[in-house]
Amino acid sequence: MDNFDAALASETSRRRFLRRTALGTAGLAAAPALAQQLVDLKLPGGNAERPMTSAFPGKGSMILQRIHPPLLETPMDVFDKSVFTPNDQFFVRWHWADIPTSIDVESFRLKVFGHVNRPLSISLAQLLRLPRVEMAAVNQCSGNSRGLFQPRVAGAQWGNGAMGNAKWLGVRLRDVLDLAGVKAGAVQVRFGALDQPVVTGAPDFEKALDIDHARDGEVMIAFGMNGEQLPLLNGFPCRLIVPGWYSTYWVKMLNAIEVLPGPDDQYWMAKAYK
Repeated sequence: MDNFDAALASETSRRRFLRRTALGTAGLAAAPALAQQLVDLKLPGGNAERPMTSAFPGKGSMILQRIHPPLLETPMDVFDKSVFTPNDQFFVRWHWADIPTSIDVESFRLKVFGHVNRPLSISLAQLLRLPRVEMAAVNQCSGNSRGLFQPRVAGAQWGNGAMGNAKWLGVRLRDVLDLAGVKAGAVQVRFGALDQPVVTGAPDFEKALDIDHARDGEVMIAFGMNGEQLPLLNGFPCRLIVPGWYSTYWVKMLNAIEVLPGPDDQYWMAKAYK
């Protein structure tokens, strides 16, 4: 990827990124007022019109499903233009509304801990120095097309645009786990992120993979998307890529990797998505 490291590492670029992402809160608040038009998703049962907006930072014209947390759907005509979905029209889905609107790339750390021999605190610069892989993979929300169900079911009433295909650049999760030294008896790996619940006592959004899956060489930690820096709303500075699995496992703004000696029994694994 041309000049990818320089784009992340330079102080000028970092300041530019922080200025851009600082627009996040204003962009979210302004989204309804800046709606360009309405699009009919042709959902059964009515209430099928959604506003189009370009008000979200780093995003072009998107179908607005929700503001807090941001749920942005890709217009269907985008998929006719290229095999790969452009970053500025790639769908957005968050579980919690407390999302950082800026990331300091110098202070950011990815923690690796738990059932390991060597707990790690990895900077973005260190992550960039690991052997890289690039992979094309489809990312799709498990609720894609939910709005077409009859009878209707609870959840975001997506049309068919909660999906996208991209080329992801990053490092193998297996390589990061090997640096930490996974202990014998490890069962699963749990992934945490920077987004936070807005209600006291609500569980952090965390997902887990079986240890063999986590180490299969295909699961990635990505920092690049379609030849560019990973966009903030799609998980900057890094996110999990789990090819063939729904996007609920593709944890965004990844900052914690915990190796577990037993199955993960927290809410998002034991109760949600069942």
